[in-house]
Amino acid sequence: MSVRKRTWATRLGERKEAWIVDYADQEGTRHIHTFARKKDADEYHATVRVNVRAGVHTSSTMTVAEAGAKWLAEAEDRLEPATVESYRQHLADHIVPYIGRVKLSQLTMPLVREFMDRLRADKRSPTMVKRVIGDLGSILADAQERGKVAQNVVRSLSQRKKRREAERRQKHKLKVGVDIPSPEEIRAIVGKLEGRWRPLILTAIFTGLRASELRGLRWEDVDLKKAALHVRQRADKFNIIGKPKSASGQRTVPMPPILVNTLREWKLRCPKSEHGLVFPTGAGQIEYHSNIVVRGLAPAQIAAGVTTKNRKAKYTGLHALRHFYASWCINRKEDGGLGLPLKVVQHRLGHSTINMTADVYGHLFPSGDDGAELAAAEKLLLA
Repeated sequence: MSVRKRTWATRLGERKEAWIVDYADQEGTRHIHTFARKKDADEYHATVRVNVRAGVHTSSTMTVAEAGAKWLAEAEDRLEPATVESYRQHLADHIVPYIGRVKLSQLTMPLVREFMDRLRADKRSPTMVKRVIGDLGSILADAQERGKVAQNVVRSLSQRKKRREAERRQKHKLKVGVDIPSPEEIRAIVGKLEGRWRPLILTAIFTGLRASELRGLRWEDVDLKKAALHVRQRADKFNIIGKPKSASGQRTVPMPPILVNTLREWKLRCPKSEHGLVFPTGAGQIEYHSNIVVRGLAPAQIAAGVTTKNRKAKYTGLHALRHFYASWCINRKEDGGLGLPLKVVQHRLGHSTINMTADVYGHLFPSGDDGAELAAAEKLLLA
């Protein structure tokens, strides 16, 4: 790998010069690139040298359609037929018609954003756009492992989005009584829970499981003797059973006595289901999130008086109960909480990083230096 100067004369006797970057990639293929300025040649040389050593440099001519076909073939060996069929449909109907002929090396973040805009303009729903872009990211990840593309631009976009969301959370801190049900509101709601919704909503309150994790929970993952449940799968919004959102999502969560007793009673009359679900529909199918909210959570709130000025349910989704569980874990024992440290709260919630937990709930942790505690610490220090 080298940078060298090349000089020549034109037919008119004019002297010309250029700078050549000559290198072989990780597969041994030789490449020559010409630059007018030495500075540009040196910069390209430095970048290529790092990429070749890292094994991520590529000059592949593979297109998005070709990479998608390889990704789909690999998915057929490890995923359920229904999942593979949905991937096949996204590839054929939404990806290939728009960017199928684009080379992987030509994909950039602006081009992906333009692709998203075109999907929206052609009346694809926000949910469909999200799923299609997720599939594109998986295609690029597979191609990256094969050495056919150096960068996964979809993942880069996702990381930027996560940073923006973290910044947004820092600006909008969750508030008790606004975003998080207060202990008084939870007591009122618990007092009004009835029927098949009582065990489900109590589980949401006292374990903090995501809606998808509640809907995918199996009896084999509930240990009533040890008062613990294991999160090992989830049911997504399309009622497809799969693994938790991340490796950290697989976790064990302890249960308080009220929940253990409620689930023990519920198990005797729970509808049978093919998947052995704890909270199936009456017909034994996977329950929809909207049904839980509209038929279970909202009526309980209205009956408990936890409402807006218009007498509608104050909290519109199960995630509010997850927020409450987090606050209950954080609150001091003398205030009716568990007083758990940040790392334990992260594990209980199944967050992939402790930074995520701190970003969302860090402001709820007690400062530990109020007047009474300062006075007690001073007394111990100076005694």
